[in-house]
Amino acid sequence: MEVEKELASPELMSDHNRLRDLGVEHKELSGIVELVRSLRDTEQEIIDLAEMTKGGDGVDEELRELAEEELTAKKEELDAIRENIRRALVPKDHRDEKDVIIEIRAGTGGDEAAIFAGDLFRMYSRYAETRGWKISIISSTDLQGINGFKEIICEVKGRGAYSRLKFEGGTHRVQRVPVTESGGRIHTSAATVAVLVEPDQVEVQIDENDIRIDTFRASSAGGQHVNKTDSAIRITHFPTGLIVSCQDQRSQHQNKEKAMLLLRAYLLEREEAQRNEQMRDERRSQVTTGDRSAKIRTYNWPQNRVTDHRIHMDQSLQKFIEGDLDPLIDQLNMAREAELLAEVN
Repeated sequence: MEVEKELASPELMSDHNRLRDLGVEHKELSGIVELVRSLRDTEQEIIDLAEMTKGGDGVDEELRELAEEELTAKKEELDAIRENIRRALVPKDHRDEKDVIIEIRAGTGGDEAAIFAGDLFRMYSRYAETRGWKISIISSTDLQGINGFKEIICEVKGRGAYSRLKFEGGTHRVQRVPVTESGGRIHTSAATVAVLVEPDQVEVQIDENDIRIDTFRASSAGGQHVNKTDSAIRITHFPTGLIVSCQDQRSQHQNKEKAMLLLRAYLLEREEAQRNEQMRDERRSQVTTGDRSAKIRTYNWPQNRVTDHRIHMDQSLQKFIEGDLDPLIDQLNMAREAELLAEVN
């Protein structure tokens, strides 16, 4: 295989990212090769068994009946191998094993939307705990006296984080009676979620001449480590006009590091979006992965039900909001896989 030849190249040892990518590709191709070998072996076994079932001189009747039973089992095995090969040929998302940055913003609904944004952050935090991932806040803007956020950006580190969270991007809608509502009326509010791949530094290189870094005094009431010094960082990226800031870390150095990480994530998202736009055909995916304007889910408190509108699936809201996201995420991944399988056929 060409991949094996490149893996054996001494020059590759100095390119760690290429070495990693080739390792993943080699593992995937090796699995397909084994499946094809198994397919050929099984096809030959079926031919041999078919000959035995014909009976005739020198073939014991009991042996012929056993061959017929084995032939039926081998045909089922062959169908399973072919299905596994089809699945193995489905294009893999090279970002699936990446860490992610989740950006949650309160939308329409005032204070209730901010409270809901806080609910979503806690939901993802609990889910991260169940997966053994590490979650940390990069930046946040809370509202005084309200247990919620106008905006919160967090980093999720753990194996397969993007593969499990990539379908969370979009508009999340909540229907419930706010604690401040004396009349018991149900209000509808919303929050937007964006899931960004956390890029490697080499994936997105930023020219120092293209940015301006400003320091300012942190003012958020919610930052645990906010202090009185000019430790907060704001970075302006001139070519795109992007502006990012971070003030929740302990020091100016840490705030700068997180702000640069966030800027690289935004730039990578723009690059991926442009690439996808060029490759996209007229057929739209049922499962959107990052469209913030798409209403993807409704959380209905009075009915204790969460509904994902992309796959029309309902689930217990109480369990879901406590971090039991896997059943729905599994269905979203299956829907996406089915869509990709249809394209392979």
